[in-house]
Amino acid sequence: MEYFLDMPEKYTDYDKAYFVILPVPYDGTSTFVKGADKGPQAIIDASDSIELYDVEEGVEIHNFGIHTAAPIMENKTPEAMVNAVYNRVKQYLNDNKTVVLLGGEHSVSIGAIRAHAEKYSRLSVLQLDAHADLRKEYHGSIYNHACVMNRAQEVAEVVQVGIRNVCSEEKKYIQSDKIFYAHQMRNNNEWMEKAIEQLNECVYISLDLDCFDPSILPSTGTPLPGGMTWWQVLDFIDMVIRKKQVIGFDIVELCPNPSEKSSDVLAAVLTYKMMIKILKKQKKL
Repeated sequence: MEYFLDMPEKYTDYDKAYFVILPVPYDGTSTFVKGADKGPQAIIDASDSIELYDVEEGVEIHNFGIHTAAPIMENKTPEAMVNAVYNRVKQYLNDNKTVVLLGGEHSVSIGAIRAHAEKYSRLSVLQLDAHADLRKEYHGSIYNHACVMNRAQEVAEVVQVGIRNVCSEEKKYIQSDKIFYAHQMRNNNEWMEKAIEQLNECVYISLDLDCFDPSILPSTGTPLPGGMTWWQVLDFIDMVIRKKQVIGFDIVELCPNPSEKSSDVLAAVLTYKMMIKILKKQKKL
């Protein structure tokens, strides 16, 4: 079995692990560029190139344990996949693990959000994304990747950041004080504090990689110009983790391109940095 970061096996034992990496290679509802089912393995493969020591944070965390779980392969229907993710994440949460979900397209987040919302009352979901994903139903399914945040609103409060694509149907579901459009975020960082003010104490982060500008991360299912920069995303996440309790997160919508590996590496580095920042706060490293 391949482990995230290619760590020695002694640091991957489930019982001792602080984090569980859960790959969900599902691409059943995407509607533009296909290939998100290859995303989890591409992130794991790219993580082999990362040094365990993080020069920015000045720590390495592998000794706290990072277990890479067997991937969820359920793909009969979107609902079946959602239920499979929900059941597995619930199991890990019952064992007091911090779950890191690797997609897959964005519909994989629905089951994880539900499981976290059951454990943590008044959960906030922080969505970083190019798209609002607030459709009630799309292409005959309420579990489509375009419906993720509509489903999330049923069980949690949702704060949306980096949005730059909304359809007219979604407008009635938008909460104006909880959405931060990309064009309003240009040339100032005041939005960061305002977004954090809208979050409750417990936060689940759902990060669609198309939140990044395609000049930085081109290998995603529905890229859009005008996206966020690496440091903008990292600085914001750092602030959220320092001020709130981030209890889990997902990284979704990587569509790996064999001739363009930088997107894979970015996703892997981002995953590891978010884990470090969470652990650094919780363990006061």
